[in-house]
Amino acid sequence: MDHEAELLARAIGARVKHERKGRGWTLDQLAAAAGVSRRMLVNVEHGSVNPSVGTLLRLSEALGIGLPALVEPPTPRAAKLTRQGEGAVLWTGDRGGRGVLVAGTEPPDVLELWDWTLAPGERHESEPHSDGTRELLHIQEGSVTVAVGDERFELHRGDALTFRGDTTHSYTNPTSEPARFSLTVFEPGVGAAHQTETSNA
Repeated sequence: MDHEAELLARAIGARVKHERKGRGWTLDQLAAAAGVSRRMLVNVEHGSVNPSVGTLLRLSEALGIGLPALVEPPTPRAAKLTRQGEGAVLWTGDRGGRGVLVAGTEPPDVLELWDWTLAPGERHESEPHSDGTRELLHIQEGSVTVAVGDERFELHRGDALTFRGDTTHSYTNPTSEPARFSLTVFEPGVGAAHQTETSNA
């Protein structure tokens, strides 16, 4: 990992550990609730691994805090400014592409705003998110092929697509030119399962 990724991994690890201990959960309990291995969770908490977006989503859902809160603790201020270059790089492609989380809201209805770049020939596959998740994608530069389940959509600059994020989906740049798109992800009721378990305890 480069220095920036290492700092982010440590911050995420500290946040996960803080939230887990605040709930009185063991490593095994959180691992089971999130559907990740205990070894992966240990590595995340130690900041020794750059976890996938899917892993981070499962952990944030299990903890009931939403993905943006894993990257930066909630703030009581009415507004949160993120300057260019300050977003959290949560995905890097093998050819230089990046998925940057630039803004997000607090649960229970979490909105995430992403800035994605895909190098020529690059692809990002995403596992299904929590039930009810919706995504809105807008092409800023180049062309992107979006696969949602069995459907495929060829998008070019200025095109937009709304789709269900709770099914398997992927983004691919099939061209020889870089592509960039904005992505908004809506995850309703984050932490609802945890809140139900707590209220029934």
